[in-house]
Parts: sequence; C-alpha cells; structure tokens
Amino acid sequence: MVKFPARRLIVLALVSLLWAVACSPQTSTTSSSSPSSPAPQPQVLISGINPWPGYSGHYVALQKDFFSQEGIKVQETFFQSATEGITAFLAGKVDVGWVTSGDAVQMISKDPSIRMFYVVDYSNGSDGILGHNINSPKDMKGKTVARENILFEKVLLRSYLEKGGLTEQDVITRDLTAADAAAAFAAKRVDAAVSYEPWLTKAAKESGGKIIFTTKDTNLIADVLVVRQKLIESRKAELQAYLRAIDKGVKLVNSGDEEAIKIAAQKLGVTPEEAKEQIAGVKIFDLDSNKSIAFNLNHPNNAMKNFELTARAAYDFKIVPKPLELKSLYDDSIVKST
Repeated sequence: MVKFPARRLIVLALVSLLWAVACSPQTSTTSSSSPSSPAPQPQVLISGINPWPGYSGHYVALQKDFFSQEGIKVQETFFQSATEGITAFLAGKVDVGWVTSGDAVQMISKDPSIRMFYVVDYSNGSDGILGHNINSPKDMKGKTVARENILFEKVLLRSYLEKGGLTEQDVITRDLTAADAAAAFAAKRVDAAVSYEPWLTKAAKESGGKIIFTTKDTNLIADVLVVRQKLIESRKAELQAYLRAIDKGVKLVNSGDEEAIKIAAQKLGVTPEEAKEQIAGVKIFDLDSNKSIAFNLNHPNNAMKNFELTARAAYDFKIVPKPLELKSLYDDSIVKST
C-alpha cells in the first residue's frame, strides 16, 4: 500500500470538497427566504393625542393591540393640552394629529399641505361654558372669562355671547388651557370658563357654579384626524389600516363594552362611571358613519358644513389672513377607500 504524506491527503480532501461544491446546484443569494434579507419592518406612525372622551377609540385600539393586528406600528404621544399637540404636529414631530376642526383650520393656514381626512366625533354636550351667577348671556357683560386662545373655544364663546348681543369685546378674557380654565373657575378666580370633559363636569360640581351652555344638539365643534398630503400619498395602506383599528375601538366604546370604558377612564383620569357620562356627551363616528354622514355632501349633518363655518369664523377672528377654500381643507380618499 502506497502511503501519502499527511499534507497531500489534506490537499486531496480539499480538492474533492471543492469539486463536490462546484457540481452541486447553487441557491440564489437573492432569494426572499434568505436570512440575510429580512422583510422590511413597517414604519412607526406617531399619533398626537390629548384627553378627550371622543378619542376613546384610539385609547382602546392601542391598549388592545388592534394596530399591530392590522400590521402597523403606532406610537402614541400624549399631550395634556390641544396647544401642545398642535405645536408638535406643526414641528413635524407627529404624523397623525387628533384635533378639533378649528385647530385644523389654524394649522392649514400655516401649512397648506395639511388635510383633515377623518371625522372623529361631534361634540354633543362635552364642550361648554361654566358660570358663577350667570343666568343669561347678557349677564356675561364685564365678566372675566377663562378660555384657551384657540379657534373652537372662541367659536363656542361667541355662540353664547351672541345670544345676548355681546362679543368678546364685552368681556375680560384670560388665556388658559381647558384644564387650567376649569381649575381657575373651581377656585372662583374667574366668573366664567370655557372648557371640556374630563374637566367640565368636575369643575361645575366642585365650584358650586354650573354649566351655562354646551354643544348639546349643535354641530359647533367637530374633532378630526389630520395628516400632511404627502403621507396620504406615500402611506395610504398604513392609514387605511390605522382607520380599521380605530374603527374596532370605536365600536367597542359605542357598545358600552366594560373593558373599553375602563381603558378610556384611565386615559381621562376619571372613574368608569364618569367616563360613561362623558362619552355620552359625544357622538363618536365609526368608519361607516364617516362614509354615510361625515363626508356625504347629501347628508344634512355632513362635516363639510362645520368646516366651512369654522373657516369663516377663523377669518372673522383674524386668525387666518385670508378666507380658506373648503376643498383645500380635507381629503376623504382614505375614508372612501377603506
């Protein structure tokens, strides 16, 4: 038997191995199943939101993982006031903003690429005015009123003052957030205050005053979702998934589901019973209601009427430098295609 040096045996083994590899079928390095090319991860959608019973559908969707079930990642940025949320959105720190239509009009005047694309709710009693010893709009003359210097609160106050033939020039205004305005009223530092839930009812009970005017049976205030037009165009599928997840949350809230109400109550900082009461003061829209009512020009309660009224008020108050065209305010394509 011929003996080969060990080194030569190693060389022969390597040659055999290379020959076997060369002759075997090759696997494409571009295969989608290759561990070296994982599927791209979805981008995060950042939602800017604040305490408001009408936003309960979002609170529930996030807590119950409805967003992840729809295949999207959502990060909630929680603000204590509407002003903070508006500032963050305009600074590009938020993708989807939960705001009033009045907030949206002001934002659009600063950035024309912003669009309202979904109607969250109509306030139906959850926004209002608190008063000490005020029995009629005429009694407001000369009184000190706390209100945030944002459009929807100015519209609400104007609606009440007009009933007594008054304007903001007939009262002394103090610019405070809804929470601080309610606290100032409860402490009797102001005669009246414009606020909303979860602070409106609590301040009335704690102060010995009363709620003198609300949005009950009015279409004065609508809450909406806003995004920039480029997001509608570039992330349409994600926004559709976002609305489907919200819709699941809204349906649970509107049905009175106990777990959903508890989730909302935690976000609002109230008891479940108080949350139920506050949610009853809001008409929360689901996806079907957006299609059949909110963005339906043939429906008498469509949201476009509110948008037009709000835009006109913004110009009257000199909040925007020129009148805004209705068509520049909204884009209903996501709602209609979801």
